[in-house]
Amino acid sequence: MRDRLVASLVGMTIAMIALYGIPRAYLLADLVSSDERRDVSSSVALLALLLQERTENATPVDPAYLGSLVTGGDTVSYVDADGSTVASGPPVDPERDVVETRAVPGGGSVTLSRSGNVVDQRISEALVPLILIGLSLTAVAALTGFLLARWLSRPFRELADAADHLGRGRFDIHFPHYSIPEAEAIGTALRSSSTQLDDLIRREREFAANASHQLRTPITALRLELEDLALWPETPPQVAKELESYLPELDRLSSAINELLGLARGRRLGDAVDVDLSALVADVVSRWRPQVEAAGLQIVHVDSGPVRARVVPGPVLQILDVLIENASAYGTSPIQVEARDEERFVEIRVSDDGIRTIGDEVFQRGISSKDGGQGGLGLTIASDLATSMGGYLKLAEGEHTTFVLMLPGPGD
Repeated sequence: MRDRLVASLVGMTIAMIALYGIPRAYLLADLVSSDERRDVSSSVALLALLLQERTENATPVDPAYLGSLVTGGDTVSYVDADGSTVASGPPVDPERDVVETRAVPGGGSVTLSRSGNVVDQRISEALVPLILIGLSLTAVAALTGFLLARWLSRPFRELADAADHLGRGRFDIHFPHYSIPEAEAIGTALRSSSTQLDDLIRREREFAANASHQLRTPITALRLELEDLALWPETPPQVAKELESYLPELDRLSSAINELLGLARGRRLGDAVDVDLSALVADVVSRWRPQVEAAGLQIVHVDSGPVRARVVPGPVLQILDVLIENASAYGTSPIQVEARDEERFVEIRVSDDGIRTIGDEVFQRGISSKDGGQGGLGLTIASDLATSMGGYLKLAEGEHTTFVLMLPGPGD
């Protein structure tokens, strides 16, 4: 929009200058040519009088004398009463030069020629101010257009930024009122959308939280009942074994409910703060180290220096928990966690020495375990959380398993 406004204003200015300047230039050139012809005519008349006086005094007329009477670029030719010709100056081009002949009283004639190059140079000198004025007006129009376009486009830039924040889940954005009707209409629509989305997300979050709490209680009770039944002396061993086989499924179901509850809490994205992702990763690694080492694995924080980012820490921690837990369950020691600054974006890599046997389908629902079988919703929810923060979760290319969390850089 800004470039188009500047181009339009500059184009209109150039068109107006052309409409006025080109006819003005032709008139000015014609005026200079007329002045030169009048100047040559008056000069040749004066030369005739001087030559008359010199002839009456019987003083000879030579080229040196004629040359002293004219300026550079002019040619003077004198033909006396006897037909002898004396001239001074460069050759004459009758097609381009201004030529004027006048009879000398007492006999003879004098011809004065002014070079066409001299006339062209004087026309150019006369046109220079007109050209400079045109260029100055064009520059002023460009500057005015830039300032005007910047002022007119400012509301739309602010609205675009606000819409971007709205898309990232921030519904507490203040939309100012504008004097431009189109900008005010967009602001009104965004304010209405923000209110509706905030209400929709709030109800969705409350529903997920309530549903999770409502489901967790009966599942816990059911698990206790199954454990109790499996321990009864009257329960046949085969039935007890069958009952115990259901316990991991209930644990998985309970874990999925906890993940849904965590997702409902983690979707609040309005609390982004400036953090050092490297320090955040170090804290997570320290917290997970006892649990990972208890499983017989090692976890290492690869320190690549400070990595600044503006994120909501909660979802990032949830994603890291899921990735480290997945690596602990299916990976090969050592597990390495590293934050990197890639200028336009930042990334957190969680890798292990295990051979990669999965693809990006692992982020789809129902395929979350490393061997491709049915598992929890951890990676799927982690992928959704990454998307809700404006980033994404992917598997890096390579022989070993490496999950990469991509997040917007601090300037985005």
